[in-house]
Order: sequence, then C-alpha cells, then structure tokens
Amino acid sequence: MTVRPAGHKALLAAASAQFAERGYHAVSIREIAAAAGVSLSALYHYYPSKQALLAALLHEGMDDYQARCAEALAEAGHDPARRLAAVVGATVRYRAERSEASLMLMNEARALEDEERERYRARQREASDRFRQPIDAGVAAGIFTTPYPDDVRRSIIASCNAVAQWYRPDGPDSLDDLVEHNIFLAYTLLGYERRTPTSKVRQLSRARADDY
Repeated sequence: MTVRPAGHKALLAAASAQFAERGYHAVSIREIAAAAGVSLSALYHYYPSKQALLAALLHEGMDDYQARCAEALAEAGHDPARRLAAVVGATVRYRAERSEASLMLMNEARALEDEERERYRARQREASDRFRQPIDAGVAAGIFTTPYPDDVRRSIIASCNAVAQWYRPDGPDSLDDLVEHNIFLAYTLLGYERRTPTSKVRQLSRARADDY
C-alpha cells in the first residue's frame, strides 16, 4: 500500500486546478506547493519535478476515464450500437463530473517530455479506439450507414469532449439528458435508423412539428 503524505490530496487538487486554469508552463512548483499548503520538500519527496506531477495527474485522470468506459462496456453486451452508447455516456459523464481533469487531459499532454508524451499518446489512441471499434463493427454489420465513419467518430469525440468546457450542473439540462442527447446525435450522424429518441427529444420533436 502506498503511503501518502499529509495534504497529498490537496497537492494533487491544487496542481490540477492551477494547470487547468493557467496552463502548465505558467505555473511554478512553488505556487502549487503554496496553494496546497505543503512544503516544497514534501512535494519534491513524492514528485521530483513539475513534469512528474503533471504525468501523475494525467495518468490518474486517464485511469479513471478508462475504468468508467470499461465498466460501461461490460454492461453493454456485444451490440455495436449499445457499445457506442456506453462509451459516449461514460465520456460525457466524465467530462461533466471531472471537467478540470478533462481540460488537463485534453490540453496539457503536449507539455510532457518526449518519452512520457509518447506513452501518454498511446493511451489516448486506446481511448479513441473505444469509439472506433463499435463504429467499425456497426458499419460492418450494416446498421451504421454513414460513408464517413472516421469523420463521424472524430465529430462524436469532439462533441463529448466539449462538455468539459461548457456544461454546468445548474443549467437547463440534467446530466442524464445530456448523455441521451449525445447518444441520439451520435446515432443520427452514423445513420442508425433503429435509434430510439429519448423521451425529451421526442417531446421537442412533437413540439416543433406542431409549430408548422
């Protein structure tokens, strides 16, 4: 079992907040220690450099995201549409619930040094493949009819990732609604004709139809 120093959670939280808000290069290791209320010697004992701290945060965030996807996929069965919905749902929830970590995952990996950056990029490719695999399977099975699966995959991922930038829990849509909206949009882009709109989407569609 790893022994954590007092204030370790505060240290990681402070680094995450500073990197997400100001960017890796604008933040000093001294500022992180001060924000966390720990000494520099305590910080350096566990993280010998700002690079090591960034890498630890990025991998922790990716570990959490991948675990959420794996759990969702384990419940989805083998149907490509259900598996894609599972990944979309897990991604949207992660981006909404851990927006700070998400912004770091998306924006600060470029600050890693070469060897660590390539290791992290391999994990990013693995995350992208979680979308690619059900899409390719659905195209092969003929249930996804888009002629542009790679473009659609990138659009779906971009839509899910953008949630970290704009979603607010006190906004007009619940997180469950947001998940369902993104799944419906993904199915629409893929040309999945057997998609079932959410109850809210059906209500909006009927309301719009009544306007004509």
